Amino acid sequence: MTDDFRFSRPRLPQPGISRRALLSRAANGFGAMAASALLGRPAAGATPTLSHFTPRARSVIFLFMEGAVSQVDSFDYKPRLEKHHGEDPRRAIGRLEKTQFANVGTVMRSPWAFRQRGQSGLWISDLFPHIAERADDLCVINSMTSAFPEHTSANYFLHSGLGLQGRPSLGAWVSYGLGSVNDNLPGFLVLNGGQIPSGGLDCFGSGFLPATHQGSLLNAHGTPLANIVPAETEPARQHAKRRLAERLNRLSLEAAGPHDSLESAIANAEMAARMQLTVPDLLDLDGETPATRRLYGLEAADPHTRTYGRQCLIARRLVERGVRFIELTIPMVDGYQRWDAHGNLAKNHGDNARAVDQPIAGLLADLKQRGLLDSTLVVFAGEFGRTPFSQGSDGRDHNEFGFSVWLAGGGVRPGMSYGATDDWGYRAIDRPLEMHDLHATILHLLGLDHEQLTYRFGGRDIRLTDVSGHVIGGLLA
Repeated sequence: MTDDFRFSRPRLPQPGISRRALLSRAANGFGAMAASALLGRPAAGATPTLSHFTPRARSVIFLFMEGAVSQVDSFDYKPRLEKHHGEDPRRAIGRLEKTQFANVGTVMRSPWAFRQRGQSGLWISDLFPHIAERADDLCVINSMTSAFPEHTSANYFLHSGLGLQGRPSLGAWVSYGLGSVNDNLPGFLVLNGGQIPSGGLDCFGSGFLPATHQGSLLNAHGTPLANIVPAETEPARQHAKRRLAERLNRLSLEAAGPHDSLESAIANAEMAARMQLTVPDLLDLDGETPATRRLYGLEAADPHTRTYGRQCLIARRLVERGVRFIELTIPMVDGYQRWDAHGNLAKNHGDNARAVDQPIAGLLADLKQRGLLDSTLVVFAGEFGRTPFSQGSDGRDHNEFGFSVWLAGGGVRPGMSYGATDDWGYRAIDRPLEMHDLHATILHLLGLDHEQLTYRFGGRDIRLTDVSGHVIGGLLA
């Protein structure tokens, strides 16, 4: 495209013909060009070969648990909370970090019992009974940390490696680095269950990368995307409109010269036309077997379970179609409460877990039985954790000093835990990890070297992991 690309990509021929002349003479129209050389994506039918080394994973499914799941109520068992329940944490734990709302209560035990699960013996609480059955597929990190205690900044940090608005998200970097296998779907899709996270759509943005790499939002229920059904009932009329738009776009590009926003808008319009043919079939689940529908919870009594089950099943179908990065937002359980349990932890976490537990377990089981888990990296993460002591009487405040995330499939070691927090589940003390480490590892499993995947912007080569981050070798199979 221009010298902004520091990555090995197809380039336009340089000698003998200008970019503008090449566009004006292209026989196949601008759409094909935009989908290949101009935007660094392979031509239709081609398999991207842009990885730095042999990848372990082909796709990522990111299960974003916005609001922050409590690690000491899910994947980080701490018996001391039971022993010292109700005590002053300043005496029992010692020095406390500043909390978001400065309303420190007492040491608080978990409402859910922990048990060792599977052959691996991983400790998982009864909050997630279905996921617990997949313990031997999980690689649990109990020593994750964040740099931010507030949702919006922490969401940006988790998604983009910077706690500020405007940087490219992880999904955009993956799309930029690897392109798309499927010419009829974007490389980065977001399946919305009802809640756009704090920070808004910029959590899925492309930042300074070409706009074609931003996350495309699909609603899991109702109309998946505006204008996904053509307004014209006559195919010939729609085709004529598309050809006219293509011609006008090409003339605009000739007049304007190289311009990312215009090129991306044209490429996205072409993609939108192809999605009109692809998305309705993708979201039609009538062909799935009754057993599959039950596995994902599509017939569950809880409507939120059905919503998230539909998202997880669509995510599997997207993996089958070669989409690189799929992110799932959570359903809107009890308004905008999310996992943000500042009060009534038992109801908040209980309701949210009931929505996602069976569908996630069903997704892991389905991917595995179809032979897709080995090539699909599933990531379960919130933006930070929660305190081992109460906020007020029965909630938990934000805790960025140590929390749990887990990975499955895609080249990670199954049935293991990595790192640890202290005896209270408060601070990461054994092999603490930063967000850049998680990002570096995800890119590594996709065959991308996080130090080489850069983009020239603002006078320097910028990468997702900024100037830090290490691949977590202990997680790799």
